[in-house]
Amino acid sequence: MSYTKIKWIILFLPTVTIGLWEYIRHQFLMPYLSMEVGNWLSPVIIYVVSVTLLRQLFDMLENTRAALDQERIVKGKLEERQLLAGELHDGVAQSLFLLGVKLDRAKRMYDDPHVQETLNDISRTVSEANHDVRQAIADLKHVPRSGATEEVSLAYRVWEMIPLAGVKTELDWKLDDQYIQPEEQAELLACIREGLLNIHKHAHAQQVWIHSEGNENGWQIVIEDDGEGFHEQSLQLPGRFGLKITAERAQWRGWVFALQRQQERTLFIIKGGNRDE
Repeated sequence: MSYTKIKWIILFLPTVTIGLWEYIRHQFLMPYLSMEVGNWLSPVIIYVVSVTLLRQLFDMLENTRAALDQERIVKGKLEERQLLAGELHDGVAQSLFLLGVKLDRAKRMYDDPHVQETLNDISRTVSEANHDVRQAIADLKHVPRSGATEEVSLAYRVWEMIPLAGVKTELDWKLDDQYIQPEEQAELLACIREGLLNIHKHAHAQQVWIHSEGNENGWQIVIEDDGEGFHEQSLQLPGRFGLKITAERAQWRGWVFALQRQQERTLFIIKGGNRDE
């Protein structure tokens, strides 16, 4: 039942009820009920209707209003995502494309091997940045399949990012959304995204495992891959801006971020809360 219909029913139900009662009373009950008893029964009937039908209608009205408010919020967020995607496409993505074109021209102009090597490094960095921006635009334009008015779980959003790794990925998610604040979830998803993109671009892995666990005392997320590993200086390498930003995000939120190599596997670890083990 629509919000407008419920309001009209609430408005007219008491009037219709008392009118129907008076009609029945005067047409059929006058020989059996005195005027005084009939007058006393009128407010009693209205009270009974109020605590039964009207109360249910008010509950329905509140639920419908809450659903409409949620729908407006979700619609507003989707519009913001579309606007941001458009700005990224018209601004950053176009600039990166033009920069790539200019780099290609520059490589044809210079024969010096050192200059060519530098330009190639810059070109690779621009290409990776352009890929990341295009992926971000696609994600912003994407509407979750679970419905516009439903809250999408953190596990589902991580599951949607699995293709970013580019290889077979297993998800073992045991972390309840209640242990991560809503304002922290966007930052966490950005860190996970960077971990998967980093595997796709640099690890040459065959398989990836994503594990999560947590409780009220803290939580931990591990992205594990069987790739070729990393050097301790990975955070300082040219083009590895994503890892630097991930470390900065974690530090800003008070999380622990670490890259580890164990048993020929690379572990991309993020810990939050009071989890120290």
